[in-house]
Amino acid sequence: MVDYHAANQAYQYGPSSGGNGAGGGGSMGDYMAQEDDWDRDLLLDPAWEKQQRKTFTAWCNSHLRKAGTQIENIDEDFRDGLKLMLLLEVISGERLPKPERGKMRVHKINNVNKALDFIASKGVKLVSIGAEEIVDGNAKMTLGMIWTIILRFAIQDISVEETSAKEGLLLWCQRKTAPYKNVNVQNFHISWKDGLAFNALIHRHRPELIEYDKLRKDDPVTNLNNAFEVAEKYLDIPKMLDAEDIVNTARPDEKAIMTYVSSFYHAFSGAQKAETAANRICKVLAVNQENEHLMEDYERLASDLLEWIRRTIPWLEDRVPQKTIQEMQQKLEDFRDYRRVHKPPKVQEKCQLEINFNTLQTKLRLSNRPAFMPSEGRMVSDINNGWQHLEQAEKGYEEWLLNEIRRLERLDHLAEKFRQKASIHEAWTDGKEAMLKHRDYETATLSDIKALIRKHEAFESDLAAHQDRVEQIAAIAQELNELDYYDSHNVNTRCQKICDQWDALGSLTHSRREALEKTEKQLETIDQLHLEYAKRAAPFNNWMESAMEDLQDMFIVHTIEEIEGLISAHDQFKSTLPDADREREAILAIHKEAQRIAESNHIKLSGSNPYTTVTPQIINSKWEKVQQLVPKRDHALLEEQSKQQSNEHLRRQFASQANVVGPWIQTKMEEIGRISIEMNGTLEDQLNHLKQYERSIVDYKPNLDLLEQQHQLIQEALIFDNKHTNYTMEHIRVGWEQLLTTIARTINEVENQILTRDAKGISQEQMQEFRASFNHFDKDHGGALGPEEFKACLISLGYDVENDRQKQTGSMDSDDFRALLISTGYSLGDAEFNRIMSVVDPNHSGLVTFQAFIDFMSRETTDTDTADQVIASFKVLAGDKNFITAEELRRELPPDQAEYCIARMAPYQGPDAAPGALDYKSFSTALYGESDL
Repeated sequence: MVDYHAANQAYQYGPSSGGNGAGGGGSMGDYMAQEDDWDRDLLLDPAWEKQQRKTFTAWCNSHLRKAGTQIENIDEDFRDGLKLMLLLEVISGERLPKPERGKMRVHKINNVNKALDFIASKGVKLVSIGAEEIVDGNAKMTLGMIWTIILRFAIQDISVEETSAKEGLLLWCQRKTAPYKNVNVQNFHISWKDGLAFNALIHRHRPELIEYDKLRKDDPVTNLNNAFEVAEKYLDIPKMLDAEDIVNTARPDEKAIMTYVSSFYHAFSGAQKAETAANRICKVLAVNQENEHLMEDYERLASDLLEWIRRTIPWLEDRVPQKTIQEMQQKLEDFRDYRRVHKPPKVQEKCQLEINFNTLQTKLRLSNRPAFMPSEGRMVSDINNGWQHLEQAEKGYEEWLLNEIRRLERLDHLAEKFRQKASIHEAWTDGKEAMLKHRDYETATLSDIKALIRKHEAFESDLAAHQDRVEQIAAIAQELNELDYYDSHNVNTRCQKICDQWDALGSLTHSRREALEKTEKQLETIDQLHLEYAKRAAPFNNWMESAMEDLQDMFIVHTIEEIEGLISAHDQFKSTLPDADREREAILAIHKEAQRIAESNHIKLSGSNPYTTVTPQIINSKWEKVQQLVPKRDHALLEEQSKQQSNEHLRRQFASQANVVGPWIQTKMEEIGRISIEMNGTLEDQLNHLKQYERSIVDYKPNLDLLEQQHQLIQEALIFDNKHTNYTMEHIRVGWEQLLTTIARTINEVENQILTRDAKGISQEQMQEFRASFNHFDKDHGGALGPEEFKACLISLGYDVENDRQKQTGSMDSDDFRALLISTGYSLGDAEFNRIMSVVDPNHSGLVTFQAFIDFMSRETTDTDTADQVIASFKVLAGDKNFITAEELRRELPPDQAEYCIARMAPYQGPDAAPGALDYKSFSTALYGESDL
């Protein structure tokens, strides 16, 4: 050993030392500031002092024996300072100043001061402890000094998960003893009294030395002695405590226990290093397993959604019309069920799929893993393309359904009108061919023939009046053909029969006229009065038949204006009834006049009027029928008017709600845009605010449901237009879906920012600064920056290019920006600038999103696990070998993660390979992708 020279400076030790000394003593000062240890005016508990004397003496001897010496009495053997300086040399591995060999008190004080000076140089401030107390053999101060040395050189550097020394040592003990029954380490005094904790520490690291299951909690002395003897014999840890002292003390001395336990920590430090490596690997593997699970979930959800889209699109693209309105209305109801029931969950699935994909990519970036590339055909873009195709098919489908229903309604109306007019015409033509073919004029008298001629003239007048009806029947049949009526064949057959019969009637009429006119020259007298009656009765009768036909005619309208037009026409018809009644009275007067003349001249009329079959009874009967049909027509028109008024109410009701919901959705979309730009407070505050905003949007859903109900009522009433609003149900639905998707994506963006902040260690102030600068240069509030805006944003943040100088500048163009970076020593040619843009804009869209900007800034300022670090951790577990075995993995890692590695590691092919060797280097490289190495 070297000689020691004296030093005169005195140092103190005690609870008031809260400052930090040189040489990294901050944690020591912090720990000591928490200790209420020796005080000059207080005495140690005798039991504690006894335990400390034995423990501290044994601890000092465990180091002094390396120099071939030891101490017997801790407060006597350190009085001259020589063994104290020797102890510090052994435990620090450093040389102290040469000691003074004199026997005088001043020599001893100088030597002790040199030792205290060395302790102070290690960052420890000693309060209330001076060289004089040590030289005078003050036991309390000597124990305090030794405790200071133990703290500095045996405990201070112990840290588990960035805890302080004492907390780190306690956490280490808790973790190591956690699996053992009857062990609950909460402190460094009574938790160790039964001895089980000491035995558990040894058994955890050297299970072959302790038969733990045979220990009893009610036999603490045996337990303690067993642990002390095994530690001394096999672990080279001297016995520092007495079992009886610990058991018989209500609260064992904490410092003595900590000193002894720290020896176990250092004895097992090699195992601790392996545990640290194993923890790192477990963390990396857990990230990989979670990411793989997320990838599998994405693939499954994407496949399910794409399959649903694939099945749905052909159904929406099916344009095969049905034959009846009922069948088409069923198709419309199926489509409504699809919009109300089947599609909304798929909208949510699509949005959640995009959110899951973004979250997965963020986690991969944060864990320094390669980006996730979905399998072919399952990209987000593939899903968006399929969704766009779906919505295109959906939009055309509803329009087609409504047009088809309108067409079928028109067809049914025309078909019924055709059948009604055809039935009336066929009833009129019944027996007409037989009448025209009758050769009664061959045996008729002159008066009879004249009557036949007049009768035929009346028939021709009647025939001409029916020409319009035949043309109407043919026109309706033609329209049914053009509208592709399903029963066109039968309509055409019936129409053709009517036309053929009409042509035959015309030909027969012409032939009969020629025959009658040929015979007329031979006949003389015609009853002019009957003839006049017949001529006036026939058109009036035809007018009544037409009136009855019109009064029974079916009608279909869609607006109030149309029904009011029909009501106006009907009123106009009713205004002609008085004139018609006068005409009827006039015709009947002619008939009465003929009867009066016959009776006056005693003429007996032979039967009915020979010139017409329209008798006064027929005229009166049909006139009565017309009178009955008029109020029925009034009622039908009024009912339709009420229906159209109800439809108008439905239109106004829907418009009133739509004109509120539509602007509300637009306003919320604009507010979300402003919120995403004007984010204030912490990210958690922003997230809570957005989620509250989302709940307020979801709470508005009943207004949309009410609008859907009103829209369904409109469709059930077959209302096809609405002049009171510009909003359709389709516009509202699309706007609502976009609103839900936008707020969900905005929330996901903030959640990803929180993930980035927490994983990269970005402070809240940095995140706010990044957001403020990004928003400042996002001039169009589009949520993304162009290349030049991105450059200016980096400059505004004082982006550290190559050294620590902050760049303070204003707006500049790209050449000025490049020149500035080059002037600071940063090589920013076109290739380098393109490289940076490829990082923040991998899709070459020409835009940099806020998430990409945050990822770039976090990569520039933080560090993450790398493949090299994982390889180094595996190397520790492998005992510095270039390969690792399955047995080593199962011993060092949790079962599921060990099997995960074994299943994925390739056999090691190196020259030093052993049986069952696994290649951990290529496995680690694969976790991060080739680019990391």
